[in-house]
Amino acid sequence: MSDELVLVTGGTGFIAQHCILALLHRGYRVRTTVRSLTREQEVRDQLDVGELTAANRLSFVSADLMQDSGWDDAMEGCAYVLHGASPTPSGDQVDEDDWIKPAVDGNLRVLRAARDAGVKRVVLTSAFGAIGMGHSRDYRRPFDETDWTELTGDVAPYQKSKTLSERAAWDFIEREGNGLELSAINPVAVLGPALGADYSHSVRLIKNLLDGQPGCININSCFVDVRDVADLHVRAMTNPAAKGERFLATAGESIWMIDLSKVLRERLAELANKVPTNVWPDSEVRKHPGMKAIAPLLDMDMNATSAKAIQLLGWKPRSREEAIVACAESLIRLGLLDDQPT
Repeated sequence: MSDELVLVTGGTGFIAQHCILALLHRGYRVRTTVRSLTREQEVRDQLDVGELTAANRLSFVSADLMQDSGWDDAMEGCAYVLHGASPTPSGDQVDEDDWIKPAVDGNLRVLRAARDAGVKRVVLTSAFGAIGMGHSRDYRRPFDETDWTELTGDVAPYQKSKTLSERAAWDFIEREGNGLELSAINPVAVLGPALGADYSHSVRLIKNLLDGQPGCININSCFVDVRDVADLHVRAMTNPAAKGERFLATAGESIWMIDLSKVLRERLAELANKVPTNVWPDSEVRKHPGMKAIAPLLDMDMNATSAKAIQLLGWKPRSREEAIVACAESLIRLGLLDDQPT
C-alpha cells in the first residue's frame, strides 16, 4: 500500500479508468484529468460499475492535451504519471495531422510538465500500433518490443500517431528529460469489462459480433484484458527494471476472428445467437465505408509476445478467452447491444 499521489491523464478513457481502479485498490491517491469537469460525475459513475473503492482518494482537474493551462496544477505533488490521454478513432479527424499533432504535442506537453514538477516516472500508454504495422507479410513473427511500425508501409493514421508520439516521447527523455524516467506499455486489442457506453474501439469488435455483423472479418489479432493492462501500468510505474523499457501486453498468441466468434458462441450460448459463423469476404469488407481502417489488416498475422513483461515484471495476464467473455458479458449486462432493453 502506498499513499503517494499518481496522475492518470484522460480519465474518461477505457484503460485510464481501469488504471484508476487498480491504483486506488493498491492504496494510492489518484488525480485524473478531463477536458471538462462537467464529465466528473460520468467518470465516477463508470468507476462505480468497476466497484470503485476509496472514492475520497480520487480528485479531478481540467487539462487539455492541446493547451498548456492546467498541466502544472495537474502535476503538483505527483510521484508518478500514467499518461493514456490520446486521440482515438471518433470520426472527427479529417487528415493525418488531426491524429498525429494532438498525440505528439500532447505527449511532449505532459512530459515537460512532469519533468518540471519533479515526477519520478511517466508510464506512457502506447499501442501495438506502434510496433506491428506496415511490415511486409514475410516479416518475422511474433512481434516484440524491439519492433517499430514501418511508416513507409500501409499504416492507418491512428497507428501512425501512436508510433510518432511514442518515438517523440523517447526522444524527449533522451534530449531533455533531466532525470525523468519513462516506460511504455504497448497493448494489443484491449477487451475485458466495459464500464459504460464510452468504451474502446477494440470493444466494438465484440459488440459488432454480438449485434450480428454480416460475418467475421478475416483478421488475426492478439487480445488482452483491460484489467491486466492496468496492472502492467502499475508494475511498470514502480519496478526499477521497467525504467527506459517498452512492454507489449498480450494474453497468449493471436487468433482469427472466426475463432473468437466460436469462443462467444460456446461460452455465452443463446446470448450469442447473433454472432456470425461465416467469414466476411475481404472484397466486401474493403468496400464497406466503416471498414477503411480495418482493410490494411486483412489476412495479416499480428501475433505478438509479452514474454518480456512476464519475465521482467512478473506480470500474469488472464487468458484471452476470459478477456473476450468478460467483455461480452459486460456489454450484455450494461444493455449496450443493439435491440437490447437498457
